[in-house]
Amino acid sequence: MTGQDSPLNRFFAVIPAGGTGTRLWPLSRAAAPKFLHDLTGSGSTLLRSTYDRLEPLAGSRVLVVTGEAHRTAVCRQLPELRDADLVLESEPKDSGAAIGLAAAILHRRDPDIIMGSFAADQVISPDQLFQETVREAIYTAAQGKIVTIGIKPTHPSTGFGYIRSGGELDVDGAPNAHAVVEFVEKPSEEVAQKYLETGDYVWNAGMFVAPVSLMLKHLEANQPELFAGLQEIAAAWDTPRRAHVTARVWPTLPKIAIDYAVAEPAAAAGDVAVVPGTFTWDDVGDFAAIGRLNSAKEVDEVTVLGEGARVFTENASGVVVSDTKRVIALIGIKDVVIVDTPDALLVTTKQHAQRVKGAVDALKASGDTDVL
Repeated sequence: MTGQDSPLNRFFAVIPAGGTGTRLWPLSRAAAPKFLHDLTGSGSTLLRSTYDRLEPLAGSRVLVVTGEAHRTAVCRQLPELRDADLVLESEPKDSGAAIGLAAAILHRRDPDIIMGSFAADQVISPDQLFQETVREAIYTAAQGKIVTIGIKPTHPSTGFGYIRSGGELDVDGAPNAHAVVEFVEKPSEEVAQKYLETGDYVWNAGMFVAPVSLMLKHLEANQPELFAGLQEIAAAWDTPRRAHVTARVWPTLPKIAIDYAVAEPAAAAGDVAVVPGTFTWDDVGDFAAIGRLNSAKEVDEVTVLGEGARVFTENASGVVVSDTKRVIALIGIKDVVIVDTPDALLVTTKQHAQRVKGAVDALKASGDTDVL
């Protein structure tokens, strides 16, 4: 099924590039969010890697949704992106508006498009396994399903939501597609352990592949106000009125995640499927994750990131991210996290890496916004 009529020819990739990644402060900031950094030592930023991973599937059929402030940086990293395929948000409105607008714009261009939404800040390997999984998702979506790609859990994580899968679906070209019974919120460790034991649960990686018409049908049913606003912007998108209409309508849109706006109600209606991915996946949620993503160079047992980083270690382990030429010496210290930038220094441990967000909130509250 790879001929002219194949659903693969109707596929269009959408890359939402939002969120500042506050748990990766002070490396990731409002002006230089997580997706604009190389966090794996691969020589490529997360955004560029995401685009390159999708190119064999979508070619140049890619739409990027990002903040107005990141236009220059995104265009520098993706020079092949057309202006009509760069969707700029004047203010963040959560994933419902971002992915919903992409669906509405694509539907206007061609109502038969199957869209796939893949966040710009995830680390995935190998690309080939990812692409095989997405192909299965496209074939499943062509049967009238919103398809989520679930990640087979490697441990009882309390940091991710889960998807409970049901019976197998008999889809040509998608042998691993299953029905979705429900989405479940982040569990406690005890509950997560039970999920793993049943074998019916996968991590929700926030990846959706779906016919744009079906996405919009559920959006209209569940969030009519959001749907109406997005339709108004989409109608003006490929016309000279784009900037004027977007500036007027976007600030009025309700904030809601795509999971609540579309995926969960669609699952309750029996319209959602899951294709489990066996590739490795990490959302690089904190600095401890950088230690796991080990293509960066190791000094002793320390993962070091940063061009020209100067690190001396003796009997030490952990993660060092350096944006300066300062020599950093670690002696007799375990599981440390050090992030050195010209105007801010973070010192914590892998165990407490998730709590960095609290420091950012405290700095915001005390008015120290120059370092955020």
